[in-house]
Amino acid sequence: MKIIGLIAEYNPFHNGHLYHINQIKKMYPNSLLILILNGYFLERGEISVLSKETKTRLALENKIDIVVELPVLFGTQSADTFAEASLSLLNALKAEILIFGSESNNKEMLWQVATKQLNEEFTLNNEQKNLNYPKRINQSLQLENTLPPNDLLGISYCKAILKNHYQIEIETIKRTNNYHDTLSCDSIISATNIRTKKENKEDISPYLPSSALQNWQTIDKQKLFEFLKYRILTAENLNLYIDVTEGLDYKLKKEIAKATSFNELLLLLKSKRYTYNRLRRMLIHILLGHSKENSHPPITYIHILGFSLQGKKYLKENRKNISLPTTIEKESIIYQEEKKAALIYDLLTHSNSSLFDKQNKPIIYTGNGSKESNQK
Repeated sequence: MKIIGLIAEYNPFHNGHLYHINQIKKMYPNSLLILILNGYFLERGEISVLSKETKTRLALENKIDIVVELPVLFGTQSADTFAEASLSLLNALKAEILIFGSESNNKEMLWQVATKQLNEEFTLNNEQKNLNYPKRINQSLQLENTLPPNDLLGISYCKAILKNHYQIEIETIKRTNNYHDTLSCDSIISATNIRTKKENKEDISPYLPSSALQNWQTIDKQKLFEFLKYRILTAENLNLYIDVTEGLDYKLKKEIAKATSFNELLLLLKSKRYTYNRLRRMLIHILLGHSKENSHPPITYIHILGFSLQGKKYLKENRKNISLPTTIEKESIIYQEEKKAALIYDLLTHSNSSLFDKQNKPIIYTGNGSKESNQK
């Protein structure tokens, strides 16, 4: 039986994710699927429209065997940090292959670029140093075209495997849509397209399971802006937070006084040096109070959110081989930041999603529905 790893955010869970899982099952019919799931706050600085519990249930209902939490401290950072944490969890759980979506579907190219980044020194002139990350990668590696989002993330996965000497192979599945496309009405469209259509009050039911639509969380953007405004204006030193660089601290204080909304603040902060993703991540770190000092704590446990009966059997039989404990360390920085993020998510969505975190009971999917486990 092959142990397959997936890494996802499910914002929201949609037909493309179903396609991805079904393709894996075609490639490896006798396999166990382990999902590393990002929760409430995401890698591109977005806030999830589905709760962690809803995403876990949807994953289990659609052939995933084990769902593992990617801690918010790592899930909200840049691609390299996101990838490092995700791969360390998959490695601890003895995953053999990581399978992910790719625009190029060219794994040889991804390994090649990852190896170059790790092994070679690149010099950039002053003008190039002011470019954003994707453009810097493009120029430093002398690539013909700027790499698209999934390929960039794939390179980060490859780097994490190479750096840590993990015995994990990669496979890619051709991405069937453009991440930036917000107009297509094909059966499989991007999560960005789905969220845009929802904001425009269009019917999105053809693009995702009904339970994803029924459990959609509305983000209170005005409250988000007000929380941020308070945090920025009262902070003594914004440079303490992840992704706040010298100069941005002053600009944040200046622009927050002018802005009247979260989107307007982004527009005021935007420059060719910083992508919108980078700026959104920075603002989420300020909102959650993520400090540079605590940005890379060791991952000392695996938080299992749910499992199928096959997943339960795998965990039981391989308990001695899994290199991290599956009991939460409640005194750890990772857990404390997760608890705080869940409470802030509740305030922004006017929900009680954090109850799932407080109860800390993994969901067992039996094939005829699911139930909460009393196991810890």
